[in-house]
Amino acid sequence: MRLHVFPSTLLLALGLGVTSLTVTSLAVTSLAVPSPAHAHDYTAGPLKIGHPWSRATPGGAKVAGGYLTVTNTGTEPDRLTGGTIDAAGRGELHTMSMEGGVMKMAPLADGLEIPPGQTVTLAPSGHHLMFLDLKAPLKKGEQVKGTLSFERAGRVPVEFAVESLAAKAPEAASGTHDPSGHDHAGHDHGH
Repeated sequence: MRLHVFPSTLLLALGLGVTSLTVTSLAVTSLAVPSPAHAHDYTAGPLKIGHPWSRATPGGAKVAGGYLTVTNTGTEPDRLTGGTIDAAGRGELHTMSMEGGVMKMAPLADGLEIPPGQTVTLAPSGHHLMFLDLKAPLKKGEQVKGTLSFERAGRVPVEFAVESLAAKAPEAASGTHDPSGHDHAGHDHGH
C-alpha cells in the first residue's frame, strides 16, 4: 500500500482541509442501469448517489477532490472501486487521516465496501475521490461529467457540481437539502 504524506499548506492549497478524519459507511448493490433521480442525485438499482461535487481549483493545480454520498437500499453489499471526471487524466479512491499532527493520505486499493442498508459519505478530510492530472482548472458553477465505478453496479455516469474553493459541503446541502435519509451521526460536516 502506498502512503502519501502531505504538508498542511499543500492540502489547504488543494482545498482538502486539515480537519480530523470523517467517515461514514457507503451502501451499494446489484447491477443496474443508472438514472437521474432529483436535480443532482442518481440511482443505479438499489444505489442512491447523492450530489457529487468538487471544489474549484486554483490555476495550475493538477489535482482535485470528489465528494458524494451513496446509500445502498438493497440486500447485497457492493464496493465503490473508483471514479474519475472527464477533466482529469485519472482518478483514485483515497482515505485521509491525521497522525501526530500530520495529514496522511493513502489510496484504497481494494475500494470501499458499501454494506446493505447503509450510507457512505465521501467528504473533505475523509474518504474521497482524487482526480489527478487535471487538464484545466475546475471553476465554481461548472458541472463536470464523470463516472463512478462499482464492483456490482458497474460504471455509473454522474456530473460533479463545482463549488467554491473553500466549500466544506455542497451548496445544496447547506440550505434546503433534506438530510433525513442520511445517517450523519458522528460526522463532521464543517458546522
